[in-house]
Amino acid sequence: MYASREDIGYDFGDDSKVGSKPIKPNPNIDGGWAWMIVLSSFLVHILIMGSQMALGILNMEWLEEFNQSRGLTAWVSSLSMGITLIVGPFIGLFITMCGCRKTAIIGGILNALGWILSAYASNVHYLFLTFGVTAGVGSGMVYLPAVVMVGQYFQKRRALAQGLSTTGTGFGAFLMTALLKYLCREFGWRNAMFIQGAISLNLCVCGALMRPLSHKDVNEKYVVRRNSENNQAKALSHSAETLKSNGVISEETDKKEEATNEEVLDSVKHIETEGKSRSGKSMYGLLVLKTASQLTVTVRKGFGIWYSSYFGAASLFTNRVFVAFVIWALFAYSSFVIPFIHLPEIVKQYNLSSQNNIFPLTSIIAIVHIFGKVILGIISDLPCISTWNVFLMANVTLVTCILTLPLMQTYISLAVICALIGFSSGYFSLMPVVTEDLVGTKHLANAYGIIICANGVSALLGPPFAGWIYDITHKYDFSFYICGLLYLVGILFLFIQPYIGKKQPQEKSTEEEQV
Repeated sequence: MYASREDIGYDFGDDSKVGSKPIKPNPNIDGGWAWMIVLSSFLVHILIMGSQMALGILNMEWLEEFNQSRGLTAWVSSLSMGITLIVGPFIGLFITMCGCRKTAIIGGILNALGWILSAYASNVHYLFLTFGVTAGVGSGMVYLPAVVMVGQYFQKRRALAQGLSTTGTGFGAFLMTALLKYLCREFGWRNAMFIQGAISLNLCVCGALMRPLSHKDVNEKYVVRRNSENNQAKALSHSAETLKSNGVISEETDKKEEATNEEVLDSVKHIETEGKSRSGKSMYGLLVLKTASQLTVTVRKGFGIWYSSYFGAASLFTNRVFVAFVIWALFAYSSFVIPFIHLPEIVKQYNLSSQNNIFPLTSIIAIVHIFGKVILGIISDLPCISTWNVFLMANVTLVTCILTLPLMQTYISLAVICALIGFSSGYFSLMPVVTEDLVGTKHLANAYGIIICANGVSALLGPPFAGWIYDITHKYDFSFYICGLLYLVGILFLFIQPYIGKKQPQEKSTEEEQV
């Protein structure tokens, strides 16, 4: 039902030489160090996404400290969560230039700095800058590399690996909520944020574990797929052929740029050779010039790849299936967040507070969400199951639950619906897998950056939009209905994509599983 990477034609270049030679598979792909990458990503989800889901504890402290309106104070948490996702496309530029490891380490330092500076906040607007922007950007610089690295290290078990790593969000929600409650009670919220900043420095350790694969190792994952692509070249649609031609143009341009860059470096080396007879001061100047030239080449090449991915001839947006995926992402995330916001009020409205205090409905969503990610990942990795179909069915189940939740008026019925919401929302672990299937590993960082950016817009604007609906209608039901219908529109874009992308999806083949 969706166009695969071969249909889009993003793996540029002639791979016939690669496929003609027997290649020994890298033991770190689907095993070995790959599981350390999963552990690193798991810890990142605990420290970043788990902490953000526990910000309600700090939000109460800020309300009491600064005596501002609930709406203004809530923007601190919304900014942090939204910016973490919205900066995705720009973090893709950093990954292209510096790699995932360096980007994550810098992001860990920036995130910790945001927490520590927030401990000295004198007003809410100060928190907008330190916690909302600084910590938010730092979180984004760690979160995207954590997802991309899992996609690079896994082929057969991608869905399971992503599912295991993203369960850190659920575990983190419980751990960080308990930790922040304890720290605020024992030391006050300012010291709690300072201590949390120190804990966040462990993100640098997680970044250090993100050992990059060589280009040869990445290419090994898709040798068999490329060979099958050559056998099916006649079946490619006109749009795919056009994109492939664009890819050739892009490749030729890259070669020209590389040639120019090599000339620059050669000239610098030539000058350095002639300067050996000069004084030490001159040699130091030449060394600085060489370093600056190499840095310029790296930045120029990285920016060129990043720019072409968004605006060039081989832009990701020329893939109409990917565009439909982005439109879906604009409506999806808010429908998952809104139940967490309005469920307590619905419980109060139906006089179910006593039962909800024993076992909160939001806790049911969080617990089942963990199992949903793992189970959906295992199902998607089965050879006879299409990841895309699992992804669509989970979305249909979730939107159905969102639309029917306001109709439930007993605790048992609400608990069942919340369990289904938690399980079906486990499709979040499949998003990187589906994105990689659409654009390939080479463009995963930039493509997934766009997807989480769209999710960030949804997370940033969804809750205020739901509150605005309540202010007009004075009913929470309409928040679920309207946001659910918008979410349904996004899902429809995914269902009609076979008609806007002519090529049908390629099912998992036996040859592909043997890579």
